[in-house]
Amino acid sequence: MKIVGITACTAGIAHTYIVAEKIQNAAEAAGHQCKIETQGTIGAQNKLTAEDIAAADVVIVAHDIAVSGMERFAGKPTVDIPISVAMKNPKSLIATIEKKIQK
Repeated sequence: MKIVGITACTAGIAHTYIVAEKIQNAAEAAGHQCKIETQGTIGAQNKLTAEDIAAADVVIVAHDIAVSGMERFAGKPTVDIPISVAMKNPKSLIATIEKKIQK
C-alpha cells in the first residue's frame, strides 16, 4: 500500500516531526511505502507532489491545527486524526488502515 500524509501540531515544533517519523517507520515496518509532509513552524517540508498523491492508496492527516492544501486529497480515502492518536500507537493506526483499505 502507498500512504501519504500530513502532520501538524499546535506548536509546530516537536510533535509534528516526531509523529511524521513514527508513521513513516510503522508503515515501512508493515511493508508499505510512505511519505509524510510536515507543516511546522518552518513551513511545509517533504512536500507531497501531485504524483505522490495520485499514487497513494490512503491519506493520513494527523493534526491539532488546520492544515493547508487539503483540497489536494479530493477523492482519496482520508484518515483524519488528532496528532496524539498517531503519537501513542502508530502501529495500531497502520493496522487499522490495512483492515479498512485492502489492496
